[in-house]
Amino acid sequence: MHGSFTILGIEFPSYFTFLMLGLMAGFLYGTRKAPLLGLDQGKVLDLCLVLLVSGLAGGRLAHVLFDGQLDFYYWLCVDPLRTKGELLPSAGLAGGTCTDDAQCVAANVGELCSRAAGTCHWSRDCFRVLKFWYGGMTYYGGLLLAMAFGIRYLRKHQIPVWRVGDLAGMGIPLGVGIGRLGCFLAGCCYGGTADVPWAVSFPNGSAAWKDHFDQHLVGATDGSLPVHPTQLYEAALCFSVFLFGRWWFHRKRTFDGEIFWLTVLMYAAGRFAIERIRGDERGVLLGLAPSETISLGLLVTSLIMLWLLARRPQSPMSTASSETV
Repeated sequence: MHGSFTILGIEFPSYFTFLMLGLMAGFLYGTRKAPLLGLDQGKVLDLCLVLLVSGLAGGRLAHVLFDGQLDFYYWLCVDPLRTKGELLPSAGLAGGTCTDDAQCVAANVGELCSRAAGTCHWSRDCFRVLKFWYGGMTYYGGLLLAMAFGIRYLRKHQIPVWRVGDLAGMGIPLGVGIGRLGCFLAGCCYGGTADVPWAVSFPNGSAAWKDHFDQHLVGATDGSLPVHPTQLYEAALCFSVFLFGRWWFHRKRTFDGEIFWLTVLMYAAGRFAIERIRGDERGVLLGLAPSETISLGLLVTSLIMLWLLARRPQSPMSTASSETV
């Protein structure tokens, strides 16, 4: 696990850095492809800014509301010592329990020590809920809110919605794939325990280790149990969806919106399968993990939208995508 890395003496948080790199890669790709569909690059770039803000807001909002984190942010503002605490990652420090605040700060697992419980907690921060760069984003929340604001922008400027959607169908999975590499480095979004050759064990102090330690499955100085690297599974899924969408764009595309809904269909099916082997806590929505429920909804929606859009009359520009950029 590498929660951060240093370049030229500057420390970069892994999750946030790869998230931003992914967003920039997706926006750049979509903007470069825009002329092939008769779209104004300036308008598409403006749209990217709308998607950036709304996507980050939606991803963060869904994380807070649907990933079981609302209590944490509430108590972090009202009474930090009532949040779920963390033990020290080394048994050499009072057997994993803290006795003073300095120990928590030194181990980078908090700033306050609960003497009664021996656990570390972060200090009071009522604005932490807005600080997405600390981690905690839900892809589907970002996608759905970005779609809503993006469609509103396109209709306001009389730009073909699903034609731009086809650009998003390639740019989004490219960006998310890069972002998931940051998840792997940060140790979040980990999978369930696994007995496969490519299983990974996250180090002492990681989210997976904390989960397994709380369940008394590992010791205070151990790493986590071997788990599925679900972050890499999803990165591979996203890159595969991107490559498929790019191939379809240049070889098979026949109507506006086809790329978007095909890639949503592929991603939703793959994401549902990956969610089944996730090991981190994500909350429950309609009896399933929130992303599982949304995946099922998007599977059905994708099939319906593909059927409806295929029946609409298409303009000549809708299929002008044979040139490669």
